[in-house]
Amino acid sequence: MDRRAFLATLTSGLLTAPLAAEAQSPPTVRTIGVVGGVPPEHVEARKEGLRRLGWVEGQNIVVEQLKIGDRSDARLQELARDIVRLKIEVIMATTNWSIDAAKAATTTIPIVMVYADDPVSQGYVASLARPGGNITGGTYTVAPETPGEIRGKEIDLLVECRPGLTQLAVLMDPTFPSYRTYWLSVEASARSRGMAVQAVEVRQTGELAGAFARMVKDRAQAVRILGGPFMYSVKGQVAELAVRHRLPTAYPWRAGPEAGGLLSYGPSLAAMWYRTAVYVDKILKGAKPADLPVEQPTTFELVINLKTAKALGLTIPPSLLQRADQVIE
Repeated sequence: MDRRAFLATLTSGLLTAPLAAEAQSPPTVRTIGVVGGVPPEHVEARKEGLRRLGWVEGQNIVVEQLKIGDRSDARLQELARDIVRLKIEVIMATTNWSIDAAKAATTTIPIVMVYADDPVSQGYVASLARPGGNITGGTYTVAPETPGEIRGKEIDLLVECRPGLTQLAVLMDPTFPSYRTYWLSVEASARSRGMAVQAVEVRQTGELAGAFARMVKDRAQAVRILGGPFMYSVKGQVAELAVRHRLPTAYPWRAGPEAGGLLSYGPSLAAMWYRTAVYVDKILKGAKPADLPVEQPTTFELVINLKTAKALGLTIPPSLLQRADQVIE
């Protein structure tokens, strides 16, 4: 090749290279929305769950936190506009309160439940096996025949830590949609073990001190905390008051003993976020929510705070410590 032909070839290559680069379409960035408050530890679980499936937040997927504040018609309309404006492709809704809001805002965009309570009776899905509609995901509710067994196990764990337990207080938020179902299950389990059960309701943080004063007055010997966003948010205050009043506590999630409570037994919320990421991945790849069965929890964990046990003057049996998934010292 002579010099003139070489320069012509080189110039042609330099001119066409930028055009080829421009012709390549940029990687597609997908957008999902999250409705409901998410504590930092669950944000990390969500990120890790998505990352394991190849979705890296800030790179090929954008996560928009959708605020609801309240469920007034005006706010729900604003939520619906936000979903359209941000071009949300999939909505992750945390609890029933958030699922209700997302359901009211859209009937077409897929909604993935993270830890719904009783999704069938709430009308979110037609059945666990065949959801129908635009909603699927995970439920915090175990199979119909096992809730009593799980509530009973939680009480049995308290008895192992506090032998002779006959007076149980149950701390709950009556505004939590599924509180009554949980309360009836705990009450039945406690009474079947010959225990007296006291329902103690709180709706805001300022009521906690009075609630514990009532427990002590009624001679409660231990406290079972029911789930729900509000009870989760005050887990630390509850743990502090319980230690002050010498009351062992049982929580439904590990965040309870991590905040100073005595123990927890229940589904792993982090594992539920990991599983929820699977739904998001499948839907973004073309699956229909109606075709994806709702999953019940399969990973349960026992966490014991040994430091709190010592503060309460309790001796935890070695056999119980050996069964624990985590012992906080």
